[in-house]
Amino acid sequence: MIVVSEPLLNGRELDYVREAVETGWISSEGRFIAEFERRWAEYCGAAHGVAMSSGTAALQLAMRALDLEPGSEVILPSCTIISCAVAIIEAGCVPVLVDSDPESWCLDPDQVAAKITPRTRAIMPVHLFGHPCDMTPLWELAERHGLHIVEDAAEAHGAEYRGRRCGGLGTLGCFSFYANKIVTTGEGGMVVTNDPALADRLRSLRNLCFRRDRRFLHSELGTNARLTNLQAAIGLAQVERIGDHIARKRHIAAQYGARLAGLPLALPVERPWARSVYWMYGIVLDDAVPFDAAECALRLRALGVDSRPFFLGMHEQPALLERGLFRGERYPVAERLARRALYLPSGLTLSDTDLELAADAVREVLA
Repeated sequence: MIVVSEPLLNGRELDYVREAVETGWISSEGRFIAEFERRWAEYCGAAHGVAMSSGTAALQLAMRALDLEPGSEVILPSCTIISCAVAIIEAGCVPVLVDSDPESWCLDPDQVAAKITPRTRAIMPVHLFGHPCDMTPLWELAERHGLHIVEDAAEAHGAEYRGRRCGGLGTLGCFSFYANKIVTTGEGGMVVTNDPALADRLRSLRNLCFRRDRRFLHSELGTNARLTNLQAAIGLAQVERIGDHIARKRHIAAQYGARLAGLPLALPVERPWARSVYWMYGIVLDDAVPFDAAECALRLRALGVDSRPFFLGMHEQPALLERGLFRGERYPVAERLARRALYLPSGLTLSDTDLELAADAVREVLA
């Protein structure tokens, strides 16, 4: 089976982990955490990085750190992972949805203005599958209405918008370092920001809000969202190789693009103002194809090629509908992506031979 993704660990990961083990620094203190935070924030063009136990924790604590009043509204795309909506809800806020751009698959900025109300306090753009959102309209809306921008850059390590890297484009930028990401720590995440007060608050929230003047006295409830020094050791080695990782992702995308051209599919785009990192290579079946993405995945699997579906929209999630959210709302692009789109094997260890076999399988399924 040609798998969707495997981590590439061919740098100094083992050397750094061995150092952490041999020195005894294996928990949430140690040199690798501080260095990983510094290097990643610097890479993103931000002043501060605060490592977290997961990308979900990064989103959750980013929202909490803003201290928005209960009932504040946060605008986000329906086509995203449920972590985004959960982070907003757990911060006492209300998620407000917009649809996706049909070509980039990211949040449609033209729909955001219509969803702004007197209760809107933030926008959460999600840079999907390695392609950045169109940020200029969002910056203009944020400036006009006094809104925060909380980026979900979990899938966009190193992606660029007009020469600036994703994650460093808003108030806070949130990353995941899960095993399938361009930079991985196995599990893990980070929030980057240029605001020192927000960085301090994030460090407190991730560490149970211990008081500085008395450790086991708590004036606020935090959580344990700490990253370990062992994980940070892997992450630091990964950051050292990120240029190679992105080059490999872009090579994979170029090869798929050439081999799948002419099929009844929509392939990933790269806007003139964007530099995509093609985290995963997605395809969308044309309406003329007589089966949906789920059936396509089954047929590919029978040929030895694994795949994954796109997200099911937030407005179709039972757990959110049961809370009284999004009832009667429709987002046609998100719905179409959930039913007609999937992504192909795109991991950093994918060989050119396996890529060719995967592309040939797609051609056979669509023949």
